[in-house]
Amino acid sequence: MTKQIEKTTEYLIEKGFDKPEIGIVLGTGLGQLLDEIGIIKEVSYNHIPYFPTATVEFHKGKLIYGMLEGKKVIVMQGRFHVYEGYSLQDVTYPVRIMEKLGIHTLLVSNASGAINLNFKKGELMLIDDHINLQGSSPLAFKDVSQLGERFADMSAPYDLEINSKIEKIAKENNIKLHKGVYASVVGPQLETRAEYRMLKIIGADAVGMSTVPEIIVANHLKLKAAAVSVLTDECDPDNLKPVNIEEIIAMAYKAEPEMITLFKELIKTL
Repeated sequence: MTKQIEKTTEYLIEKGFDKPEIGIVLGTGLGQLLDEIGIIKEVSYNHIPYFPTATVEFHKGKLIYGMLEGKKVIVMQGRFHVYEGYSLQDVTYPVRIMEKLGIHTLLVSNASGAINLNFKKGELMLIDDHINLQGSSPLAFKDVSQLGERFADMSAPYDLEINSKIEKIAKENNIKLHKGVYASVVGPQLETRAEYRMLKIIGADAVGMSTVPEIIVANHLKLKAAAVSVLTDECDPDNLKPVNIEEIIAMAYKAEPEMITLFKELIKTL
């Protein structure tokens, strides 16, 4: 993997990706942030050596480099998931590339379902901790120690200082921001009533199919990391209705401006 990372990084440097400071991963239905970025370069994933290709129709599949609030940022417009048939190493490969290019901080967004019934769709949740239910680890491969400490510490996977800043920004901008535990499952099927009950019992406040592998690798690489969930549906096992994916995308789009405010104001301080 080390040689692949070097070749991918060289390609992007040649394309003009010059020492980005902050990496951003945009989740399902979350793309309006790009309107705020002074784009300098963008490359489709399928042109980048050794990069996976996004197969989900609402994940666009571009790596974008530009300026946001005076900082050089690199943005993943569309991410990769285990449910697309990728390995956890594939899913997290872009995080390793962003670190190699120079980022010191990774900001992640996702659309997720609210397990905590005090949380409502259209609201935001700052991820304080997580539960990995994806069945393996992105660090579970033979040569991982060449890229960082094999036994990565996860006592505080989400940077406490950054989380504190995000909470302050939310308060100053009258944004309702919950804080909670995110459970990451494989998918792509949605959860059953029994699975929602289980998730609540084990302490999850929200559930989705991403983010945790990226955060694990960010910690492996000693990057500061933070993540915000846009809550797109309410997962009440006693009143469960069939999920409409179009409605989830629409809800993510509607709630995204508040997330953009959090990220923009945070980036000013990094």
